Amino acid sequence: MIKSRRTSTKPRPRNAAATRDAILLSALRAFADRGFDGVGLREIAQGAGVTAMLVGHYFGSKEQLFSEVVARAVTTPMILNQDNIASGKPGEALATALVKMTGAEQKPQDGFLLFLHSASIPHAAEITREQIEAHQYKWLASVMRGPHAAERAGLVLAIVAGVQIMRQMIGVAPLAKADPRVLAKVLAPVLQQLIAP
Repeated sequence: MIKSRRTSTKPRPRNAAATRDAILLSALRAFADRGFDGVGLREIAQGAGVTAMLVGHYFGSKEQLFSEVVARAVTTPMILNQDNIASGKPGEALATALVKMTGAEQKPQDGFLLFLHSASIPHAAEITREQIEAHQYKWLASVMRGPHAAERAGLVLAIVAGVQIMRQMIGVAPLAKADPRVLAKVLAPVLQQLIAP
């Protein structure tokens, strides 16, 4: 008779922070690919290597998970960040970063795709708007000086999103095929006027 090897009955150590991060990353990728309505908790759980029940334990609902994914995306911006705004020439820094990140050779950022693919779904758009206003917009408006800072901050967000859509997603030729230096040179004074009139 062959004796079976005894395996350890000790459970593997759990790491709540790592599990939570894995779920958030899986959710970001799934929502970025298919939007809010195109993804279920089971799919997100599978991508994170956990069960749907565990996703529910950490986040409660798909809406709450989506809200946390959006909050993380807007609090870690790639273009509208502290370094670009605090530079001596924020219009130039933002224009250069935006043109570089939307070039034909660049893959659209997951955070941007998350917003884009969920914008037509009313409850997802509401969550996205709330998070953008609470984080990116609020921060940007707070660092701007002069009259109409709130409106100017909104316009900067609109220009960044518009360039991403028209240049990178739709590929409008005058933007998609433009010399990046020329495009940044044209865009920089527009952004500069909004940021620091």
